[in-house]
Amino acid sequence: MAEQTAPPESTGTPGGISAGPPGPAAQDRPDKPDAAVVRDALGVGIAVGLSGFAFGVTSAGSGLSLLQTCVLSLLVFTGASQFALVGALAAGGNPYTAAAGAFFLGVRNAFYGLRLSQLLALPRAVRPFAAHWVIDETTAVTLPQPTRRAARIGFTVTGLTLYVLWNLTTLVGALGAEALGDTDAWGLDAASPAVFLALLAPMLKSTTERVTAGLAVLLALTLLPVLPAGVPVLLSALAAPVVLFLMGRTKRGPDGGNGSVTQRKKGERRS
Repeated sequence: MAEQTAPPESTGTPGGISAGPPGPAAQDRPDKPDAAVVRDALGVGIAVGLSGFAFGVTSAGSGLSLLQTCVLSLLVFTGASQFALVGALAAGGNPYTAAAGAFFLGVRNAFYGLRLSQLLALPRAVRPFAAHWVIDETTAVTLPQPTRRAARIGFTVTGLTLYVLWNLTTLVGALGAEALGDTDAWGLDAASPAVFLALLAPMLKSTTERVTAGLAVLLALTLLPVLPAGVPVLLSALAAPVVLFLMGRTKRGPDGGNGSVTQRKKGERRS
């Protein structure tokens, strides 16, 4: 269920543990009690797992059957991608376009896996099953842990809690949507974008991320009236390379070098 939310501040800053065995610096850090790791993991798992209800409602309202909705959560287990998929289908988008948008949203989980595979060093027989739990939340809880034991506990508890709750609440949401009938009449069609924005907003911490998100929204809204459903979301991904390119040019300066250094040298020549 990757791509759901940024971790609470209590989980720490990702990247606080080395990929290999703890070195001298890591050994100097105090060990974190197992109970504290479990508490943090449960907090993230429960908080995010409950949002599966919104997905179940949205998916059923988009025309997917109860079985399709539940299988999607069981096998895909990547929240934002699931919301993107059913949202595009509800808007009348081509299934292949909808699937492509969901796929691109979930690609980052592969990069999480590269980091976590070294960090957790799980037995080979377990890795295929653990890969299914490589998502934003498990990565956010795992990376700050001071020891490999704590990292494994955080990953396991977060993944298990989130997987069970997400699928249970998906089922409840889908059943509830069927009982309610027309979800548009209840305003539940807004559940998908509302939850998606709530999950995304805490992740935008730097100026680059905020500018990229703003440009992506602008692109999507501009292209929405003229392109088939689902395509504007795919093209909005172009915001990332555009922002990175422009920021890179700003740092280098118009002549291709470092802007601040160039200005300083010009000042020295004038003096």
